[in-house]
Amino acid sequence: MTDVESDRMTRILSRLPAAARELLVGTDWESLQHAYGSGEDVAVSLCSLVDEDPEVRSEALAALDMGVLHQGSLYTVTAPAALFVAAILDHPVGLAEHEGYFPWDDGPPRSLRAALLVWLGQVAESAAYGEDPVRDRTDWQWEPRHDETQCEHDPDNLAALRACRDIRPTLYDAVEPFLSSPDPHVREAALGAAVPLLLAPALTDRVPRAVTLLRARLGPVAGRRERASVARALGVWGMDTSDLLADSDPAVRVCAALGPAQIDRPRALAVLLDALRAPRTTDGWFPEPLPGLDGWFRFTVLRSALALAETFEEVAPVVVAIVAAGGTSVTDHERGPILLRAFAGGYDPTHPLTPAQRDLLRAFVDNDEATGGIAENVLWFRAAGLPENREGIAALL
Repeated sequence: MTDVESDRMTRILSRLPAAARELLVGTDWESLQHAYGSGEDVAVSLCSLVDEDPEVRSEALAALDMGVLHQGSLYTVTAPAALFVAAILDHPVGLAEHEGYFPWDDGPPRSLRAALLVWLGQVAESAAYGEDPVRDRTDWQWEPRHDETQCEHDPDNLAALRACRDIRPTLYDAVEPFLSSPDPHVREAALGAAVPLLLAPALTDRVPRAVTLLRARLGPVAGRRERASVARALGVWGMDTSDLLADSDPAVRVCAALGPAQIDRPRALAVLLDALRAPRTTDGWFPEPLPGLDGWFRFTVLRSALALAETFEEVAPVVVAIVAAGGTSVTDHERGPILLRAFAGGYDPTHPLTPAQRDLLRAFVDNDEATGGIAENVLWFRAAGLPENREGIAALL
């Protein structure tokens, strides 16, 4: 470290909150690992998050994203870095805004505080993966990252996972005040972090207070995006959202129906299916994905509808139309999951096809040449125990 860098670090350290400074000085960063090796360089990156120079801050955020939480993976350095980030959320420099913090970030201007909250939410999502397999299959769109089964043969990975789970109460305490921030971008980022954090078993006692805070945001003054995000959060936490199934805004109704828990299952399913009948309209509600979701919004709606349906017949007319539409369907997010839901447990040649199953397979056959109805879905047909070509499916029909 040069004299100039040393002076800069000393100046930054003197302005840090006591908790952040103690964490920075008291952690043996060299003994920890990130995606590219030793964590000895992480302390400088963390200090740089509150540097006066916006370009230095941008580079520091990129280091967090690429090294400390590389593609959602947890490392032994991730937990102490997350604690540091939580400790600086109310630092004055958090109000600074930029067009983007990463070279690939072309989103709207946001504050440093919002960017840090988004990152903490990503840490929380990775830490929560695998705790509730049912939830992971239905509402959340997280990619598999870490769970204890996957980590049991790698002590470092297991230690990283457990450390990130253990700090969730501290992270939530730092995030909660910003659920009421006057900055809508900060509120959204805080909610995106709070949703996975409050799924932690140790934080169930914090949920009622968070629900009270968020329910206050459901008034007519709030915009569609915020009201829908709140409705989805309430459902994810297992709260009763039946009252919101009759909301005047269809986007709010759908987010209230996502679940995974439902008090009024038939009405929630009807709301989801209505949205899937006009998928382009549904996608247009949220051109920028809501916190915690990826891809087009209709993918989340479809997955929730398939999970909520007690039989394939309940959803068949709508989802067969999705497959029949051909070019509007996407293999891994639409056609594949629909096929597996139709043949839950795999195709059994000793049982005749149901009318709904026949309609679905006919839609695949009819669209095969134009859109690769079967050719583009071979792995899904194989997973369902079905023939893997048009001729084989036609023979079944």
